[in-house]
This record gives sequence, structure tokens and C-alpha cells, in this order.
Amino acid sequence: MREYKFKTEPFDHQRRALQDSWAADYYALFMEMGTGKSKVAIDTMGVLHKAKKVGAALILAPKGVYDNWVQGEIPTHLPDDINRSMVRWSPSTSKKFQEEMKELVYEPFDGLKIFVMNIEALSTPRGTKAAYMFLCKNPGNIMIVDESTTIKNRKATRTKNIMMLSKEALYKRILTGSPITKSPMDLFSQCAFLSANALGFNSYYSFQNRYALVQKRSMGSRAFQEIVGYRRLDELNLKLDLFSNRVLKEHCLDLPDKMYIRRDVELTEEQTRVYKQMKKLALAELEIGKLATTTSVLTQIMRLQQICCGFLQPDEGEI
Repeated sequence: MREYKFKTEPFDHQRRALQDSWAADYYALFMEMGTGKSKVAIDTMGVLHKAKKVGAALILAPKGVYDNWVQGEIPTHLPDDINRSMVRWSPSTSKKFQEEMKELVYEPFDGLKIFVMNIEALSTPRGTKAAYMFLCKNPGNIMIVDESTTIKNRKATRTKNIMMLSKEALYKRILTGSPITKSPMDLFSQCAFLSANALGFNSYYSFQNRYALVQKRSMGSRAFQEIVGYRRLDELNLKLDLFSNRVLKEHCLDLPDKMYIRRDVELTEEQTRVYKQMKKLALAELEIGKLATTTSVLTQIMRLQQICCGFLQPDEGEI
């Protein structure tokens, strides 16, 4: 890490997380939103590249997030002295994208190759093949799954494909602020992506039998196993501590409590007139001579809200 020069100075908790994790084959960054887990992952890429351990990075993130890696996070945090070739996944079959992919996957490059994909693309054969070829042709690599609860369902197609891809990854990272959304069973697939050794279970049912209380239920002719509780969670937490870093916002950022201030905004004369008409008669006549009417209580409430917001659409005409 000594040769690595941060582009943006890390907070203390980010520096500790990086020091603890950068050299690990697999690691989980369980860091709350706003605590900078993306920066830690990007600095991990940078440190490993500077140490000549990786030359390629595959980043998987949800559709609403992955563009931010390309346009925001990587340009902001990856040091400028690291030469990079970055391609954002596209479902397009355009010639330009095909050429970009061919160069990224097959051509030698004296720098860090970065392939950013929306994780939903791993539900498709084409997206899975592209990720697989990228990893196979660039074996010195790191694979990062952002918002890793998107792979908590072990039966989902994308989870199965990502598990297959993980076998081609040299280093692996998962990022999420909430690793458990419904039950501790959510952890199995996320940790199995990292390594079968992470929790010590190759089988979900072995994991379930260890940490869940299960009862047999019947519904008509159908019988099934239902989880009714959990056990040995202290043991599970101790296992997680060996390969993860848990950061809560309250523990690392000196932020004041939220303050709520009420702002009263007076309606204009026109708004007041139209509002009173609509409230009393369930119709409003606009100055342009057109009517806006309501046929139900819900529609009337919506119309009143529109008036307060400063616009109203007549039954016929523009807003």
C-alpha cells in the first residue's frame, strides 16, 4: 500500500477497512449507505493493480447504480496515475460496442481494464457470456458485487450465473449496507459467492439446519419445511467477523440529528379561488373558460393537491 497515492483522502474507517481487506482473496464490506464502501472497493482495485496482482476488474451493480460507477465513483476515486480502459455494459449490439468489448477482452493493455455491468444482465445468456469471457481472458482479476443482496436468492438465474463466474475470479468483494433484509438465511448466497470456506458450508440446507429452527408444515396434500426461528447467531457473527468489515454511519460520521422545519407557503389569489371552487363544488372554472371536474373523492383530492402545487389540467386542454 505504500506506493499507492489516494486521489481522495479516505476517512479513518475507510482507511482501516482497506488495510484490513486489500490483500484478502475475498472480503465483505458491510458498510451503511453514505460511509463510502464504493471508495474502499475502488482503492482495493488500485492497490492490487499497483502491487501487480490484478489487471482487470469486473464490477456488477444494480441497474440504477452501475452508471454511477462509470460516471462518478471511478473517476472520482481511482488515482489518475493508473491507466484504465473502461467499458460500460450495453444490451446494444452496435458495431461500436462490439469493438469496445473485443478490445477490452482480448487486446493486451498496460493498465487496469474495468468492465462495469448492471447485475440484471447476468440473467441473460449474452450478458453472462460477456462477463465470463472478460474474466477468462484476463485471469489476474477482481470481481465486485455491489448491493450484494441482489444475489441472496440462491435459486435465481443471475445468482447461479454469478456463482459460476466467481470460479474465474482471483479476488472477490461484496458490498452492501444491509446484508440481511429478511432473515439470516440471506447471507448464504452472498458469502458462498466469496468462498465455500467463508461460512464453512457447501450446502444451503446444512447452513439452514445449523442456524434456523425448522418445522414441518402441511397444507392439504402438500408438505413443506417452514423456518420458525433462528439460533447460534453469535457463532454466525463470529464467522462473519473473520472476512467482513461492518461500518454504521453513527459510528464513523459526526453528524447532527435531522432537523425538521415547517414552511408555510401562501396560495396565490388564483389558486385560492380555484381551490375553494373545487372543494365546494367538485369543479373549477379556469380563467380561460375551461372546466376541471372530479368524479370521485380520490380524484378531487388529487385535483386539490395539483392546485396547491401550482398547476391544473382542465378536462380538455393543456396543463
